[in-house]
Amino acid sequence: MSDINLDGLLLLIILIMVGPAILLAIIGGILRYNQKKKAAKVFFILSVVYLVISFGICGSMMLS
Repeated sequence: MSDINLDGLLLLIILIMVGPAILLAIIGGILRYNQKKKAAKVFFILSVVYLVISFGICGSMMLS
């Protein structure tokens, strides 16, 4: 039987799941610090929406 190591693939999928959401949240934090609260709120909402969608799609891929 062959031993296939898929740790890198799992790490890549997790990075795709949370990476852009973290980046959007950081941008939102920078904008909030610069007193652009409306734009910061949009980036925070985009971050949460990306997380919800990515956990749904990538999470279902990881389960199968």
